[in-house]
Amino acid sequence: MKFQVYKRKVCTCLPRYGCIFLFLVVFALSFVIDFMDILENTVKSTIHSSYADRHYDFCKFQPLSLKETREEHLLLKSIAWPETPPLPFPHYLSKTSDPSHSSFTILSGREDGEWHKDDNLEILIKMYDFQGLPKKFGGDVLLARLHNPTLGAGVVGQVVDHLNGSYSAVFYLPWEGNAEVEVTLVHPSEAITVLRSLTRKHPDRIYFKSFFRSGYINETTVCNVCLRPTQQPVCNYTDLSTGEPWFCYKPKNLSCDTRINHSKGRLKKNLMTTETLFQSDVNMKVSIPASGPSRVTVLPKTKDLKEFNLHSQKKIGPYMALDYVNNILVTYRCHGPPIRFSKVPISELRYIANELDSLTGGSDTVVVLGIWSHFSTFPVEVYIRRLQSIRRAVVRLLSRAPDTLVVIRTANPKNLTLYETITNSDWYSLQRDKVLRAMFKGLNVHLVDAWEMVMAHNLPHELHPQPPIIENMINVLLSYICPKKGG
Repeated sequence: MKFQVYKRKVCTCLPRYGCIFLFLVVFALSFVIDFMDILENTVKSTIHSSYADRHYDFCKFQPLSLKETREEHLLLKSIAWPETPPLPFPHYLSKTSDPSHSSFTILSGREDGEWHKDDNLEILIKMYDFQGLPKKFGGDVLLARLHNPTLGAGVVGQVVDHLNGSYSAVFYLPWEGNAEVEVTLVHPSEAITVLRSLTRKHPDRIYFKSFFRSGYINETTVCNVCLRPTQQPVCNYTDLSTGEPWFCYKPKNLSCDTRINHSKGRLKKNLMTTETLFQSDVNMKVSIPASGPSRVTVLPKTKDLKEFNLHSQKKIGPYMALDYVNNILVTYRCHGPPIRFSKVPISELRYIANELDSLTGGSDTVVVLGIWSHFSTFPVEVYIRRLQSIRRAVVRLLSRAPDTLVVIRTANPKNLTLYETITNSDWYSLQRDKVLRAMFKGLNVHLVDAWEMVMAHNLPHELHPQPPIIENMINVLLSYICPKKGG
């Protein structure tokens, strides 16, 4: 009523054709709004209809928003299984996947035919039927693993279905020694056809019950998420807060409000006539043999870096190593005074800031710095000023070459003797570690947190951490140099 009055007041103030114009504007706006609603509902219906056959009509679900519908679509797509052909009638086991006729083959390793720690081992799996004929399509459920029972070690291989009866799997080799490959057929592709059909036709194959009682009258009825429609009325127990569906057949002589409990029923019988596809010792969870060796020997990892002998002193350096194949050059120098090495040639006394200023930098350059221990006997102001000099050089480097990767190794606790206490006490190291972190906070640099890595490990503290800890540090460094895609 207010709207009608408002329209009249507006119309009295408009020119001759103003009311017609206003009517057209309101009509057009209303049409646009209605059209958007129709469009959104159409999009929802389109997405839903593409998966409409995944449940029969007696499975009812709460409606989803457009965002949730898209998410459901993506999730269903992510678990999509290759299509498997329908089973002929009558069904013949002889034409289905047979693990005893199938086999896997370990493919060659490196050019020298060897495998080393951190390599990848690849296998090829070929599936055959009970007549010994090769399968022409995919869809088998296969599991693959590599293990060493003595070490109690194992890794899983990701199986790739090539959709032509062949599969492959790749394993990472994280240990040295023997490694045994094991491939298992969980289900043949024909069994997946049956399982799909079961879920589509019998989502209620396990049923539940509820007990109802009022006074001396009691009844028990069947309940489920997916409840088949009958002439019997249904009690709707869908949760009002979450929208989670649950239904029970209404008792004949009691109301839905008299429900007392919930219990599991049983599995319906006679659901399929293809039990031959689900035989434990024949085609369900059965190992597939190898068509050759099933075990490999993993050798120690070989380093691709070749060190150049520059005839430098062991502690002082410089050192240089080259990986010619991958075009990687690694160089090392000790920092300048105060350096606690004996007899360092003057020509090898290099300050870190000067070394940084001499670098061109760029996306193909990685700089790793470590400086703290040799400053522990001096006033911390000496260390602060040295870090300020280094920080200015880092800022200059990142200004002219922003893609340069700069990584700084922090201090670490150590084994303390009386000498170490008065020179390299953990208290001194802790102070300098805090200064180091604060000095480079906010800059585009990364840390190898040696302090935390040594503290967390069960190995005893050492000035120079033991090899397992060093390996962890190198792994952290490599994660900065070669991050995972999307990480």
